[in-house]
Amino acid sequence: MNSFDVVVIGSGPGGYVSAIRCAQLGMKTAIIEKYSTLGGTCLNVGCIPSKALLASSHHVDEMKHFADHGIELPGDVKIDLEKMIARKQAVVDQTCGGVKFLMDKNNITVFEGVGSFENATTINITKNDGSVEQISAKNTIIATGSKPSSLPFISIDKERVITSTEALKLKEIPKHLIIIGGGVIGLELGQVYLRLGAQVSVVEYADRVLPTMDGAVSKELTKVLKKAGMKFYTSHKVQKVERNGDAVLVEALNAKNEVISLNGDYALVCVGRRPYTDGLNAEKAGVKITERGQIEVNDHLQTTASNIYAIGDVVRGAMLAHKAEEEGVLVAEQLAGQKPHIDYNLIPGVVYTWPEVAAVGKTEEQLKAENKEYKVGQFPFKALGRARASADLDGFVKILADKTTDEILGFHIVGARAADLIAEAVVAMEYRASAEDISRMSHAHPTFAEAIKEAALAATENRALHV
Repeated sequence: MNSFDVVVIGSGPGGYVSAIRCAQLGMKTAIIEKYSTLGGTCLNVGCIPSKALLASSHHVDEMKHFADHGIELPGDVKIDLEKMIARKQAVVDQTCGGVKFLMDKNNITVFEGVGSFENATTINITKNDGSVEQISAKNTIIATGSKPSSLPFISIDKERVITSTEALKLKEIPKHLIIIGGGVIGLELGQVYLRLGAQVSVVEYADRVLPTMDGAVSKELTKVLKKAGMKFYTSHKVQKVERNGDAVLVEALNAKNEVISLNGDYALVCVGRRPYTDGLNAEKAGVKITERGQIEVNDHLQTTASNIYAIGDVVRGAMLAHKAEEEGVLVAEQLAGQKPHIDYNLIPGVVYTWPEVAAVGKTEEQLKAENKEYKVGQFPFKALGRARASADLDGFVKILADKTTDEILGFHIVGARAADLIAEAVVAMEYRASAEDISRMSHAHPTFAEAIKEAALAATENRALHV
């Protein structure tokens, strides 16, 4: 039986990064992946392919405004969805191949098959041909990720009633795409097909989309997407999804308890994700799973079995690839006797629509609930020279700071390049910077980042210079 210092089950961002860090620290490491490609949901059917399609559809959207720049096209724009999907897959293949290269580079043994516990130190690997191989693990890291959730009454047929996985490889542009759930995944994929010419309707149970993010952010993005043609049905409870041939009917109750009916050709179910532990046989290893389906862990991400750890979507906290990566590194370094840490309040969240949305720290709603005295500094992108030059005028930067100490408590951005700009906020908050600290740092002109400086000035005695 092959023996390893560490065995990682699952090769998503948390799993493969954890395996690499273990190997860097001198541990004999193996990784188990049930699919033929490495990278997990994120690289195969999540973060990477959705961003590839967002990029392609963004080009389509930009071409509508070429005339404003003095660029005349020779004819009508034609969309080849098959080629667009093929490009997306090429990006996925290259990225997953990069993970395989990293496994080889770091001498990490890769097993293809389903990993399950025989006991706390023995793992069975069931391969595609039905054969089973056993390996021994001094320590195990569970990184099995998550799967799309649904509602009990919805029958997902993967043809007309679909999840995000199927939405990434459609054979046609929908005529009317009905999205159930106004979270990150629904809005991103909704914008892809809206740009390509589909009618898109979003049905959300909460009173606004992106309900966990700052209310001002949700309001701004809703305004922009509405202007582009997306329709929203917030405070609507879906109670029926029915397919009839190539048509889909979605019925929902609005706030007045009235039934509204939406007819489309595709229904995309985006009501969240659930931890994936199917086939793991966790109980054989003494690993406890909570009522919510998550693997129970302590502050060190250690399960109820002392030599087994769990990270990423399968444990508590936000289901984010970079959160899983940080946890994977933390466990690896703990096993090596180091003392790493993660501040979960400073894990940023991003929505890759355009304009992008990014946030870190507390929302204004959270500060109010905590009875925390705070001040707000906000600056609109339309006041930036760089934003006017590129016609990216939507959005703002919003900084929440402690009213007494001026320490930054929350950072919220809607606008061009928000996904990249949020890194400045994370660095500042890691070092407990004040709004005045940022306001006194030079930001290059003309850039989108100037909006951060201006928002910091606005939070510092309302000193914004350009608004």
